[in-house]
Amino acid sequence: MYCTRGTIRNFSRQPILILPIIVLFSIHRRYDVIVVGGGHAGTEAAAAAARVGAETLLVTQKIDTIGALSCNPSLGGVGKGQLVREVDALDGLCGRAGDRAGIHFSVLNRSKGPAVWGPRAQLDRQRYRDFIQAELLATPRLEVMEGSVEELLVEEERPGRHRVTGIRLAGHAPPLEASSVILTTGTFLSGFLFLGQTSSPGGRIGDPPSSSGLSRTLKETLGLQVGRLRTGTPPRILKDSVDLTLATLHPPDQHPTPFSFLNTHTHCKPEEQLPCYLVRTTPGVDRVVMESLDDNSHIQEDTKGPRYCPSIESRVLRFPGRSHQVWLEPEGMTSNLLYPQGLSMTMPPDMQLRLLRQIPALHRVEISTPGYGVQYDYVCPTQLCPSLQVKTTQGLFLAGQINGTTGYEEAAAQGLWAGVNAARSALAAPLLALSRTESYIGVLIDDLVTRGVTEPYRMFTSRAEFRTLLRPDNADLRLTLKGFEEVGCVSAQRYNEAVRVKEGLEEAFSTLGSLSRSPRDWRKTLETSSISQNKGGTLTATELLQYNDITYDDLAAALPESLAPFLEFSQRLKIEAVYRPHCELQKKEIQRIEREEGMYLSPDLDYLSLPVSLSNEVREILDRVRPTTLGAATRLPGMTPAAIVHLLNFVTQKNNNQKKIIHNQHSRAHKKPSGPEPSEGGERAGAVS
Repeated sequence: MYCTRGTIRNFSRQPILILPIIVLFSIHRRYDVIVVGGGHAGTEAAAAAARVGAETLLVTQKIDTIGALSCNPSLGGVGKGQLVREVDALDGLCGRAGDRAGIHFSVLNRSKGPAVWGPRAQLDRQRYRDFIQAELLATPRLEVMEGSVEELLVEEERPGRHRVTGIRLAGHAPPLEASSVILTTGTFLSGFLFLGQTSSPGGRIGDPPSSSGLSRTLKETLGLQVGRLRTGTPPRILKDSVDLTLATLHPPDQHPTPFSFLNTHTHCKPEEQLPCYLVRTTPGVDRVVMESLDDNSHIQEDTKGPRYCPSIESRVLRFPGRSHQVWLEPEGMTSNLLYPQGLSMTMPPDMQLRLLRQIPALHRVEISTPGYGVQYDYVCPTQLCPSLQVKTTQGLFLAGQINGTTGYEEAAAQGLWAGVNAARSALAAPLLALSRTESYIGVLIDDLVTRGVTEPYRMFTSRAEFRTLLRPDNADLRLTLKGFEEVGCVSAQRYNEAVRVKEGLEEAFSTLGSLSRSPRDWRKTLETSSISQNKGGTLTATELLQYNDITYDDLAAALPESLAPFLEFSQRLKIEAVYRPHCELQKKEIQRIEREEGMYLSPDLDYLSLPVSLSNEVREILDRVRPTTLGAATRLPGMTPAAIVHLLNFVTQKNNNQKKIIHNQHSRAHKKPSGPEPSEGGERAGAVS
């Protein structure tokens, strides 16, 4: 067990060197926040808690695996890219790490509107891990300790209600005290690895298993509902054993798009990026899968796996005879390994090699590391508040796969928000929630805490009702200012940049709105035929940007004196102009949701005996989930329109009664007492005590 503190921070394009670190025994015995786990959720949680101002400790089994990409060496994608941009807007780590480590950048869904574009990058595993570790070691108020957590320490405040007090490490180390603890255990919570017919305790190959004490505390002491999920990873294959001439080349974007709002370019130069390759499965793959079923215990389990990233065994069983895509993705700039995305498998290693060689480009392939499956415990997330604190345990926060999600991006988003609230709880500040009307992070957390999961949860743009507003291009305007002014997790540097951008965009739109001409004059100015000759009246430059073939650069070239100063915002101005009418139409619905989110439901409401006309089924749903607001109650599966109306009436009546009581108390307090007026400088006669 030891702690580390670093003294480095690197924002340049120069290689990051991990300087010698100070190795110490535990520096403190009491912390504001302790984070358990060093994956994407844990690193974001620890960094966010420290940024908010909490003395923070990150405990991980192996310091050198902090920031490791356990599965796919990639970041972002459709829905996931939005999460990365929002984490970055709140000063998180993964966006800047992606810009540093990316070796193949692309924006998915380019054929559709910018609201659903998905920024994505293939990553160099070592570069990503080095960046995350350097950032953590340079973060003030953050210490990192290597050790295995044996037990979560809690105190019972009253029956069914607990308060976290710290953790106990394996061995004979004394307990570590904390006001808040964040569990980000990933797949290590009672994790088991599966390969063929064999299984062994663990959450990732090559790492030791976690202690069973945490699961026991959650289930037995805290009485939390815990379920079981599974996932898997494909074998890693040697690049020089693959015949890439038989694969379809997929080059990266010529102009890489950074994840971070602080970066104008990526570390990897455009011409240095590596390509990916596409191959497809054959009937031989199906045959090997069917022959291996009796030797594959993982696929025979009833435990739910990821719907949107299934194993090749699940694909073949569900869609027999179909050819499936397999992407061959580089694992690093100098790595000789390829990651065959789409070929997650848990059959015996010899069968894995047979299966791979059924694909023409892989007919001579060699395996570096076989694929394997993992089964692990998760906590039903309906037992959490929107702050990600466990409802029945003060100071205990959960983030990442322990909440039933899958993916680095979902874990990072939860980790950041759990870190923010754990720090605020420890510092006696009110806990905060993000609305689904203002962020994908809000959508993610709201889905988890109101609906729960039956399979690993993955983010998609289709889950967000207001995706035309929650775009990847405007995450800084939606969240950075709030992150600095209200949350306290954003640096002054990032805040000042966001303010500059906000003011620049406002000035640009003011200028665009002031440029008004007839359609005929605009056709002459821009030399375009896209504006109808039959169109009358006048058009502003903002309205012109809503035409598909008119860009801001076109307008700036025609009117350089007015518009050239804002060329750095050209793409953002175009996108904002296109979506502005749609966003205006959605404002009324957003206001309705915000009103409902403002109607709080007491955590102590007895729904089973509430004097409201509700069915027994609805009462049981409300009693089990215990939503914190009326808005959250409306999104619960099984809630009927009639039940929502009755609950709305109850909350409204209760709020009105409370307002009357407060008004009456206020009136009595200010009622003038009878008796003579006091003389100047004297005391009032007959003053009411």
